[in-house]
Amino acid sequence: MAEQIKVAFVGSGAMARAHAPNFDRIQDAQIGGFCDLDGDRAEAMAKEHGGKAFTDPAKMLDAVEPDGVYILLPPFAHGEAEFACLEREIPFFVEKPINLYLDQAQEIAQAVADSGLLTAAGYLNRYRTNMKKARQMLQDDPAVLAIGGWIGGSPDPSSGSSIIRWWIDKAKSGGQFTEQVTHTVDLVRFLMGEATEVAAVAAEGFNVGIPGYDIEDAWAVAIKFASGGVANLYACTASNARGGVTLDVYAKNCAFEFTGWEHNCKIYRVGEEEPEEVPGDEEVFYLEDVAFIEMLRSGDQSKVQSDYADSLKTLEISIAADQSVATGETIRL
Repeated sequence: MAEQIKVAFVGSGAMARAHAPNFDRIQDAQIGGFCDLDGDRAEAMAKEHGGKAFTDPAKMLDAVEPDGVYILLPPFAHGEAEFACLEREIPFFVEKPINLYLDQAQEIAQAVADSGLLTAAGYLNRYRTNMKKARQMLQDDPAVLAIGGWIGGSPDPSSGSSIIRWWIDKAKSGGQFTEQVTHTVDLVRFLMGEATEVAAVAAEGFNVGIPGYDIEDAWAVAIKFASGGVANLYACTASNARGGVTLDVYAKNCAFEFTGWEHNCKIYRVGEEEPEEVPGDEEVFYLEDVAFIEMLRSGDQSKVQSDYADSLKTLEISIAADQSVATGETIRL
């Protein structure tokens, strides 16, 4: 029988609710604790999925002694949990985006590198079968252009969603491009390689009368890659008639059309009249959780698709876009 792997959760909100149910299915893995500033929320998750409830990350780690930790926090709340894991040499999984502050993320990344600690980042779309197929095809036929992003409507703080309350606050979320379109930023890196330049503009003043709202209404971000390819990514949180998630990637002899949160894909090839359709995997949270547990069990970092050092490069692009908006300059990475 395989050794039982025990994990703990820092953060007991929406992302914990996405990951925790998978431990009912992952063999020889269990949840030992949930931590949240809202003790009632941690208690509710522990009652449903097992383990004990805490309000202090360090106290949970010392009491539970987990083999791995899920850090599922809003962008502004990172730091304490990661350093607590580093101090105790406990591998961790961190949801995207990994931080709001580049200097703190760089400090964590250096500490991870110095310690050799195993880490994973929650860029779940890398685990999709169609995305890995696209990446393989683009090795021999590199992408020339990518266009994509997220279009959404005006946020409604009165909806009762705790996420919206911090998401519309620039100081807490970093804005839509940093917090949400980070998925698309990561995918163009996954498919096209590393970025070298970022230039961005933003729109403001369209969403008015929304209490607590101070993020940008829309973004247009141009990225150049070391490969020579380019991308044009966008974000909008002021389109109430039409929206969605898209990513189109064009190479000389093939093209990919990804649509929806699921990233269902159509693959176009020169000489073929009809595209191949490859749906997005339905249980992608499960796939990345299995990969994290396999990494903990084997000690093999390659089991996961993105680690902390890799996800830092995705954050650097978002931060560069912010800097470009503020300065009007192209930012070189």
